[in-house]
Amino acid sequence: MSQLRPKQGIQNIKPHMLSVASDDYPPASIRLNSNESAFGPSPAALAAASAAVTGIERYLENPAALLAPALAKRHDLEPERIAIGNGSDDLLARLGRIYLEPGSEMIRSCNGYLKTPNYAHANNAIPISVDDDDLTPSVDAMLAAVTSKTRMVYLANPENPAGTYLPGSEIRRLHESLPGQVLLVLDCAYEEYVDADDYEAAQLLAGSADNVVMTRTFSKIYGLAGARVGWMYGNGEIIDMVNRIGLTFPVASPSLQAAVAALDDISHQTRVFEINRRLRASFTIAMSALGLKVYPSQTNFVLLSFANSERKAADCDHYLRKRGIAIRRFAATAYADCIRVTIGHEADMLAAQDAIEHFMES
Repeated sequence: MSQLRPKQGIQNIKPHMLSVASDDYPPASIRLNSNESAFGPSPAALAAASAAVTGIERYLENPAALLAPALAKRHDLEPERIAIGNGSDDLLARLGRIYLEPGSEMIRSCNGYLKTPNYAHANNAIPISVDDDDLTPSVDAMLAAVTSKTRMVYLANPENPAGTYLPGSEIRRLHESLPGQVLLVLDCAYEEYVDADDYEAAQLLAGSADNVVMTRTFSKIYGLAGARVGWMYGNGEIIDMVNRIGLTFPVASPSLQAAVAALDDISHQTRVFEINRRLRASFTIAMSALGLKVYPSQTNFVLLSFANSERKAADCDHYLRKRGIAIRRFAATAYADCIRVTIGHEADMLAAQDAIEHFMES
């Protein structure tokens, strides 16, 4: 037996999504499980990625020099305060490696993004999971958990897998009460889908505070999940640290060029936003009519709870998968009675809606 031993915290990392034995079900013809954009990327992004294959034998050096100015122009930001990564997950992991040390603490909402504790475990730090308010993060609970060991507070806004969010006033209240040595990390992967009037773009706080960073991604509304491109905005000193420990060549050439082109195609993003909002609303109404609890979502997915139903979420998952419809379930206890359904094409949403209705009536 090998005498090699990993860091103790690695042993605490567990799967956060329930695995599905593929042999038990037919291949999924309708995939509503991974929060990808069913509407795909901009045609301009596809063309740019294809063109970038020429010269792919060369490394892409300093992708930020190409993408950061485009992001700054699109969102009115300072390009030198932008870091580029292999998806936002890469950037979040880097923050953990920089600011979390053995015995330090990272606060997160107990039923928020379920992978978050891994950023602490990987660094032998301690994830502190605080109570929420019916799957909506609680600022008061987070602040009550702050100690001298706290180094980071993580908050996905909007959240995944619940789809809930905090208004700008609550985010600012959280930040104002945090000690200066605590980093507030705002993971805003779904910000482009938000239509709530009281939501505040995270870049405003990240651009004005020394201890706040925001992460965003091209994996959602831009339809580039497979390209793996994420970005971060914040204090220049933090960005410098993030860049220091990044991969030498963090983004592939086709991915980078696709991201740059996607930013310019505002009409595509607007179209996806409007379709998603319409289908999210209609699906919410249909599921509520069945007696299911539907958590109000500001994302491209909807969380359904069977807690007050005679039917079970696990049985619904089985029923759907037998019919080639893939949705998502989670290992966390709070989601035992829930399924999460990504917003897809209208025909796919109607098929899922009909299948769930039949399941509830059978």
